[in-house]
Amino acid sequence: MGKMVHSFKSVWGALADTPEQAASLRVRAGLMRQITEVIEANGWTQVDASTQCGGTQPRINDLLHGRISRFSLDALVNMAAALGRPVRVELQRPTRKPLTPVRCSA
Repeated sequence: MGKMVHSFKSVWGALADTPEQAASLRVRAGLMRQITEVIEANGWTQVDASTQCGGTQPRINDLLHGRISRFSLDALVNMAAALGRPVRVELQRPTRKPLTPVRCSA
């Protein structure tokens, strides 16, 4: 019998159960990356960054270590705002239809 092989548009699609969850992961990861870049560009310690972001040092540690499941989109927008970095969200037109599973024989 053939083995089911799934193709995914992105790594987020592979990690998430639904396209909506994948979209949330993608947006949160992007914000986490950009906030991390601000922290690194300023040479802040985790304690310095927590003061600037209005959070705690353990929270900044989670951010810097990419622990995406510990952050909501709201929390990341609040951190960006505390850093004086406005966040803009926009809808994009879909580029193509979702991929469907393909059967391969083993």
